[in-house]
Amino acid sequence: MSVSGLNRIEKKAAFSLASVFGVRMLGLFMILPVFAIYGEQLAGYSPLWLGLAIGAYGLTQALLQIPMGILSDKYGRKPVILAGLVVFLIGSIVAALSTTIYGVVLGRAIQGMGAIASAILALAADLTREEQRPKVMATIGMFIGLSFTVAMILGPIVADAFGLSGLFWFTGFLTILAMFMIQFMVPYSVNKAPRGDSVALPEQISKLIRHPQLSRLNWGVFILHMALTACFVTLPKQFVASGLALEDHWQIYLPTLLGSFFLMVPFMIFAMKKQQEKPMFSAAVALLSFALFSLWLLPTGFWSLILSVVLFFTAFNYLEATMPSILSRIAPAGVKGSVMGIYSSSQFLGAFVGGIIGGFVASRFGENSIFLVMAVASLIWLILSFGMQKLKKSKNFSFATNISDDEKAEEVAELLINMPGVIEATLVREGTQEQNGAVAYLKVDDKIVDLISVKALLQQDSC
Repeated sequence: MSVSGLNRIEKKAAFSLASVFGVRMLGLFMILPVFAIYGEQLAGYSPLWLGLAIGAYGLTQALLQIPMGILSDKYGRKPVILAGLVVFLIGSIVAALSTTIYGVVLGRAIQGMGAIASAILALAADLTREEQRPKVMATIGMFIGLSFTVAMILGPIVADAFGLSGLFWFTGFLTILAMFMIQFMVPYSVNKAPRGDSVALPEQISKLIRHPQLSRLNWGVFILHMALTACFVTLPKQFVASGLALEDHWQIYLPTLLGSFFLMVPFMIFAMKKQQEKPMFSAAVALLSFALFSLWLLPTGFWSLILSVVLFFTAFNYLEATMPSILSRIAPAGVKGSVMGIYSSSQFLGAFVGGIIGGFVASRFGENSIFLVMAVASLIWLILSFGMQKLKKSKNFSFATNISDDEKAEEVAELLINMPGVIEATLVREGTQEQNGAVAYLKVDDKIVDLISVKALLQQDSC
């Protein structure tokens, strides 16, 4: 039966996947406020190697998101996510045991090889209906924002108590926690797409990269995270210059991020209910540009900084929450992992490039010029966003059924996807083989599909 709000499985998927994403990002973010200080204690330290230690993670993430996305299409989301977390754990241990900057660089690079963002976002899309997907993606985006805030508070505390190695050991502990969440909290799913489209091939990547609508979102997330990373090259110094001590910066980040999230929620609701996603998307990019220009133009005063930062994160949170949902709706059936891989690669590459550009611009033209450069980049994105097409909605249905085991789930999903008018079919089963109960999610062309036959198939296999 169709459900207007999040159903039980969607709520569970939203919370569990958002928690995994947030816990993992917390371990990564905690190094940012302390590494520049504690890294000086490592043998072989230099500003160049310091930058490599921070950037190595983003670079390897960008390089491996596409392969990991392809693997998740072929072998399933959960196995790929768990394997990525194991690799990330190994990187954390390598960094924790290192006494040289070179070992930390290696550990950070290995951490980046556990590139699971694309698989997590694809799994979130698998487990939700199209009309409910923005809520789930918004939850993931909120948890990422909250993890950043918590990291700004927790990072200096952990490093002060246990040193830099303790920070990496704590990151490893969080990774193990995320593995348990994936294994025991996230619902099981079987996803099927039409034959020839269910497994992404490497030769498909270039076609997906050139896709006119997907490429706009990929460039957009690149610019968004480039601006975020570049701004944080100087933003903490701006707060210090305004009279706020470094150890008190959490008092700004916490209310700012929470406040910006609550500000963007009404705009998301309006966009979904009134089907105004495209104009609201462009408006958010325009707001991002305005915030960056205000950071460049306004004097370095405390309240002017607060206003600009609230506007920046309102736009950032809106875009961060809505873009994956839009991407999953545009993505061709059966290659969501590959599409999300390209998207996530663009995101992490943007973060890597943002750090480089931020440092270069600051050294050549002054730190305040970073805001101007990023504002111009966001204006380019705004122009690109005008070419986005209006999103077309297919009909989405969910049906309750009983699935006895994984083999039966595969069989039913295969039968569903071969029925006329069925674009995509996902069966989500909870619990063990002894605990029956599943939901079938269908994306269909309602002008072709025979829903009576669909229900008959599901009722026949639920007996």
